[in-house]
Amino acid sequence: MKDSYGREINYIRISLTDRCNLRCIYCMPEGVELVPREEILREQEILEIAGAAARVGISHVKLTGGEPLVRRCCRRLIREMKQVPGIETVTLTTNGVLLKEHLESLKESGIDGINVSLDTADPDLYRKITGGGDVSVVTDAIRASVDAGIRTKINAVALSEENETLLEFARDYPVDVRFIEIMPIGYGTRFPQTDNRKILETIRKNHPDIEKDPSKHGFGPAVYYQIPGFKGAVGFISAIHGKFCGSCNRVRLTSMGYLKTCLCYEDGTDLRKIVRDENLTQQEKEERLAEAIREAILRKPEAHCFDDPVDITEKHLMASIGG
Repeated sequence: MKDSYGREINYIRISLTDRCNLRCIYCMPEGVELVPREEILREQEILEIAGAAARVGISHVKLTGGEPLVRRCCRRLIREMKQVPGIETVTLTTNGVLLKEHLESLKESGIDGINVSLDTADPDLYRKITGGGDVSVVTDAIRASVDAGIRTKINAVALSEENETLLEFARDYPVDVRFIEIMPIGYGTRFPQTDNRKILETIRKNHPDIEKDPSKHGFGPAVYYQIPGFKGAVGFISAIHGKFCGSCNRVRLTSMGYLKTCLCYEDGTDLRKIVRDENLTQQEKEERLAEAIREAILRKPEAHCFDDPVDITEKHLMASIGG
């Protein structure tokens, strides 16, 4: 469906959990308080909300966290969500730690694509960023995902302008490497803002023949470039210095069932309250969920306010919102 600004909203990011097996310094370092498990949406509740979202025009689903693979129902949920009428694609964003051991079941479930969060290929820096993680586990999983025939991308939060080592994946494999400007939310406010334009300038110094790639690589806002001879592309998701609100096509569902239509505002709609209302029949529940989602989309703001931090009202951590 279209929102009040004429944008086609067809994409939802669904957070399965706020739990994670890493402790990334900009997301959820040690000591972060987790949500009580009973407050997190159950598997069937997620499917009911996804079904209602599909009825109002959502056709593409991204499962996120926290780390979605720490939730045991993740693979089954993918398979069941693929059967929801109206849902065309289901993809996953993961830190890659558990990916290799679950690849076979993910492929069997019908996963349409996997995005792996990897900010650096340097082992020491990776340990520092993630609170002790082993980068070789993740890089092995990326290669295994490619070998399994799954469309695979790398998401790198741009903590600096030097990320040349990650480009080796795009050179050697059909993997898109995307640099993401850090969001000034939660612990992200403690880090200096990076500018993807400067990262592109750095890459262009070493690869002066890089050129813009006009082809579509998915359903998100990344702008892509191609380096001759590379099997994959280089992408930039530039929420701050390349504001793409005019073409925004997404909403987010937190692990607690809160539907958010813009990342920087705390405003949203509590769908868990509807899906757990025992006084409603199943048909009434489906109708109210669809109507609540429709109304939320119509209230979606015209643009975010990351360029004017004083207006940001979202105070939760990214792990709680759904990264």
